[in-house]
Amino acid sequence: MNLIENARPTRRTMLKAAAGLAVGFYLPARDVLAQAAPAAAAPEINAWVVIRPDDTVVIRMARSEMGQGTRTGLCQLIAEELQCDWSKIVTEYVTPGQSLARNRAWGAFLTAGSQGIRQSQDYVRRGGATARIMLIQAAAEAWGVPAAQCAAKDGVITHAASGRSVRYGQVAAAAARVTPPQDVPLKDPKDWTVIGHSVKRLDTAAKTTGSLVYSSDLKMDGMLVAVPKECPVFGGKVASFDAARVSSMPGVRHVLKVGDTAVAVVADTFWQAKSALDALPVEWDYGPNRAVSSETIAAQLREGLDAAEAFVGNSNGDARAAIAAAPRKVEAVYSYPFQNHAPMEPMNATVRWTPTRCEVWCPTQNGESALAATAQAAGLPQTACDVHRLDLGGGFGRRTTHDWLIQAVNIAKQVPGVPIKTMWTREEDMVQGRYHPVTMCKLTGGLDAQGNLTGLHMRISGQSILSYVFPTALQNGRDPVVFQGLNPGGNDSQIGYAFPNLLIDHAMRNTHVPPHFWRGVNHNQNAVYLECFLDELAHAAGQDPLAFRRKLMGNHPRHLAVLNAVAERIGWGTPPPAGIHRGIAQQMGFGSYVAAAAEVSVDAQGKLKMHRIVAATDCGHAVNPRQIEMQVEGSFVYGLSALLYGECTVQDGRIVETNFDTYNVLRMDEMPKVETIVMPSGGFWGGVGEPTIMVAAPAVLNAIFAATGKRIRTVPLKDQDLRRA
Repeated sequence: MNLIENARPTRRTMLKAAAGLAVGFYLPARDVLAQAAPAAAAPEINAWVVIRPDDTVVIRMARSEMGQGTRTGLCQLIAEELQCDWSKIVTEYVTPGQSLARNRAWGAFLTAGSQGIRQSQDYVRRGGATARIMLIQAAAEAWGVPAAQCAAKDGVITHAASGRSVRYGQVAAAAARVTPPQDVPLKDPKDWTVIGHSVKRLDTAAKTTGSLVYSSDLKMDGMLVAVPKECPVFGGKVASFDAARVSSMPGVRHVLKVGDTAVAVVADTFWQAKSALDALPVEWDYGPNRAVSSETIAAQLREGLDAAEAFVGNSNGDARAAIAAAPRKVEAVYSYPFQNHAPMEPMNATVRWTPTRCEVWCPTQNGESALAATAQAAGLPQTACDVHRLDLGGGFGRRTTHDWLIQAVNIAKQVPGVPIKTMWTREEDMVQGRYHPVTMCKLTGGLDAQGNLTGLHMRISGQSILSYVFPTALQNGRDPVVFQGLNPGGNDSQIGYAFPNLLIDHAMRNTHVPPHFWRGVNHNQNAVYLECFLDELAHAAGQDPLAFRRKLMGNHPRHLAVLNAVAERIGWGTPPPAGIHRGIAQQMGFGSYVAAAAEVSVDAQGKLKMHRIVAATDCGHAVNPRQIEMQVEGSFVYGLSALLYGECTVQDGRIVETNFDTYNVLRMDEMPKVETIVMPSGGFWGGVGEPTIMVAAPAVLNAIFAATGKRIRTVPLKDQDLRRA
């Protein structure tokens, strides 16, 4: 195996090197689905493993790849137990229709919440181990020797006593006929040779050459392209449109109404459809939400901060009484805006519908949910539908919901038998998003005469994701997802402090702008609220922010370990370079413990420079350390973009920001140096793709206070004056 563990160019280094190079690729129609094509006539050892006669190992994927490395990580899990030759591995997506037909043989398809590896690691490893045992058994039977005398390594089975050996490809057909074992032991972690190593990613070469086909690249014979436009105000609908005005434009085939809320133009090409749609006269009935604005939403949230009724997420003791009796009280109000997922690949799907069959090609984070949405929109049973997944050009949670897919099916139903690729414009993707929830938080803390925290009350006012996405998952009206990172216990998002008196509650205030899961979800604002307010309390008590936290973390050793790790690496307690100031934060989310320490400077004009961030991650078992480093770096790009620029505002009921000129992202020269500490403590499986995003913003905000003496309680920073107080 080629296990690459030495230093290598970083993502930023490679991007810098390629900054002046642009290459275009033509993707022939016959090749567009080659990456997902099934292995023809190759023996299936089990649902996860197919081995071809040439020793190629085809590993099947139920989870989706969207740049986070799930494909490679899952293959490492299987390869560890399969003992195959890593250089022989290829992958293919299975469809939810195939899984349905085989009684969900591949388990869950959901790729969100940093679950891709941690929620499937056990059964995919068992798939690899089962296949290895079957291969060894087949070889042993052919040789007439006990299987216990045979061993497998790098895709070769050997019988040491006789000196015989056979390759996996030579025995695969026989192995496929072996009865699978019922009790399959897994390797002890101390014996791992693939898991825990920085193997090469399996998709890098295809991305580099342009042979990797994304859904928006897809070409099919006879395909037409549809470009839709929904009413720009959520809750509105189409009043009328004049199809005759654009029907004769070049390439236009159809001008359609899509449900009650949208119109679409179907043409030979995207630009023909878009040009006609731009010229199409449409009258909208904006409905009851036309007068909603960011100001009216903020007023609604402010009312919730002091409302009598609220759902309790975490409490112990009597926080209100403790705060009232404290000789010193500290209070602050923070707020967090709507934010768009803004993946680089806008929403799209290709659909071919007939009265008896509906097939979809699309980038989804949940194939099973996509299949259910397809069947419902198609008016067909799920057994008459299927969803062919392609790699995602970004997801971040947006592609776990399927409004865009339902729309694509509804368009294709009006042009039966023809493959219709529905492509959203960037502007449509921005104004028809499902957004990071908007919230405010009022925090009140009591300090005794010695500066000890006696009580803390966090009142969150704002949206509930579950009330919009999964209302049946509410617990007597309460949304547990609101309290991510603030929970009293559990192995997913436990609070990292023991407060003597605590009350965390939520005044649910929903708006017409639909919320959804967004990379890091509610951890993002909850970490800002708690970690920045703890800094405020520490300074009010005249104590070092790290020391103040440590006093509250005696019952949370893993939280404390990552916090101590970043503090030691950043040099906390020693003077920073002149003009540099530090901030720190920690959180637990998605089963992992994370912390960050930031170094920033702010000049006399209020210009922020983020110099360095140290990040520590304890995810239990680290499947691919280098990939974890890349995920930490990528999550900081995403999280710091949100901190500096991420805000969607509402005027006249509609989203104002329609493209990257008004919804900016971090540029390369703004990105700090990132130092990643991967410190797996073993014994559990935590997530990687989302956790570190949540500590980026509070660490930087606390460093900004250290630099300026100003508390920034409302983001993004583009709206703030950072000049020294």
